[in-house]
Amino acid sequence: MKILVVDDEAPARAYLAGLVGQLGAPYELAGEAANGEEAVARCRQGQVDLVLMDIRMPGMDGLEAARRIAAMPVPPAVVFTTAYADHALPAFEANGAGYLLKPVRPEKLKATLEKVTRPTRPLVEQASPAEEPGVTVRYRGGLEHIPLSEIFYFRAESKYVAVRHQGGEALIEESLKSLEKRLGERVLRVHRNALVVANRVRGLERRADGGACVILEGVKDCVEVSRRHLPRVRQLLRQRS
Repeated sequence: MKILVVDDEAPARAYLAGLVGQLGAPYELAGEAANGEEAVARCRQGQVDLVLMDIRMPGMDGLEAARRIAAMPVPPAVVFTTAYADHALPAFEANGAGYLLKPVRPEKLKATLEKVTRPTRPLVEQASPAEEPGVTVRYRGGLEHIPLSEIFYFRAESKYVAVRHQGGEALIEESLKSLEKRLGERVLRVHRNALVVANRVRGLERRADGGACVILEGVKDCVEVSRRHLPRVRQLLRQRS
C-alpha cells in the first residue's frame, strides 16, 4: 500500500513519513505534499493507495482536496488527520477509513491502515438522497449529523468554524469557503467570517455604531453584515417581499 502524507507543516509531514517507514511492508511511502493542490496533483499521477491528509491547510484545505480526489476514476482512500481532539469533524467513518488525532500514535496508525484493504472513496460528508444536507460533528465520542434545517449560521473562529444550531453550538474543521461551495444557495455570505442559512433570513437591524445585523428566524444572535455583503441581503429580502 503506497501512502501519500499531506500536511502544511514540515515537521508533521516528517513525523508521519517516519511512522510509515517504521511500519515497513506492505506499507510504503509514496511521497509528501504541503497542501491540497499538491495532493490532488500527486494522486492524479497515480501510484497512491491512501492519503494521510491534514484538514486545515492554507489554500485548498483537506476536505476540498479529498472531494477532488474522490472524483478520480480510481480514488485512493483518505484518512484525515487533525490536532483538535474536541472539535467536530465534517467527516465520518466509511469503507474502512477514518481519521487520526495528532500527534498520531504508531499503534493507531497501524490499526487504521489495517482497515483499508482496497482503494475507496474519501471520507467527506456526502448526503444520500434520504439525508438532508448539513454537517457531521463529533459529539460525546460519536458522530452526529446536524441537518441544515436545524442550523442558523456558521461563524469562522481561528482554525475552526462554529455551527450555531437549535441544540447549541458545535465546532467543525470545514472552512466557510468549503461550506459555501458545498451548500450553494442554501447559505448566504453576510461577512468574511460568517454564513447564514438563507431561508432563515427575516430582516436587517441597525446597530448603535451604524453597522447592521441580519435577523434570523429562531435565534436572537446578532450576526454582523459587512458593507460588502449588505446588498445581497437586501436583494434577498426584496425578492421575498
